[in-house]
Amino acid sequence: MIYDNSSSAKAGRVWLAALGMSLALAGMLFTWVLWTAWQRAEETRRWAPTPCRIVSSRLEKERPTPNSNHTFKAQVKYSYTFDGKAMTGTRIKRVDIASQHEDVARKKIEPYPVGTETTCYVNPAQPDFAVLKHDTRAALYSIWFPLLFVFGGLRMAWGAVANKG
Repeated sequence: MIYDNSSSAKAGRVWLAALGMSLALAGMLFTWVLWTAWQRAEETRRWAPTPCRIVSSRLEKERPTPNSNHTFKAQVKYSYTFDGKAMTGTRIKRVDIASQHEDVARKKIEPYPVGTETTCYVNPAQPDFAVLKHDTRAALYSIWFPLLFVFGGLRMAWGAVANKG
């Protein structure tokens, strides 16, 4: 039996090129997700810092479905004045999520006892949207990792296509 080395080499190069492009595309997707998260975290840092007063601060226990575990959600309500209008905010961060751990949710409301004077950050384009805390910038510090897949995948695909050997 005669083995055709050129067709198997070509198949191997196609396979490596496809694998490299798949890795690069996955890396691009995760890079985009991290970049978007960082942009959203940066956006609130450009919002107007505004004095506010904590009106209520409590922990809410809820069960999303009858068979699910209880979740705990930090509920904070604060009042502020923006452009001469009295407003009320309820967000600690841009996205507030519930936790199945009561201690985690309790730590979110600890800095905000009723009557506390603090600063909230108001979206000037939508003054009824305010937050007490900025999101973390960690996404930008982690973006190098998916970029390794982008450049590594592109290099793998280029090497497979360029290697006619």
